[in-house]
Amino acid sequence: MCLGIPHRLASVQGILGLTDTGAAIDLSLTPEARPGDWLLTFLGTAREVIPEARAALIAEALQGLADILAGGDGAQAFADLDRPPQLPPHLQAALDAGQETA
Repeated sequence: MCLGIPHRLASVQGILGLTDTGAAIDLSLTPEARPGDWLLTFLGTAREVIPEARAALIAEALQGLADILAGGDGAQAFADLDRPPQLPPHLQAALDAGQETA
């Protein structure tokens, strides 16, 4: 699985972009990207220019996943859902049975 990570573009040098966190991003697929734009990146490559609001939702969801992995419920990070996040049935059954690892 590959996760899309939002990054804000700070500068452009040809097909190389530098983010505000110092990450180098390949801009080959997003030649329209300009400094200040938010990019959805996969494995160091920008795939899409996205609105800031969408970047914020993605960042919140990723933080929610980190919270879940740390033992929290992560629910606050998924405000755009109309219900709390739920595990797939097979994982919920394993959790209910007390299984903590695969």
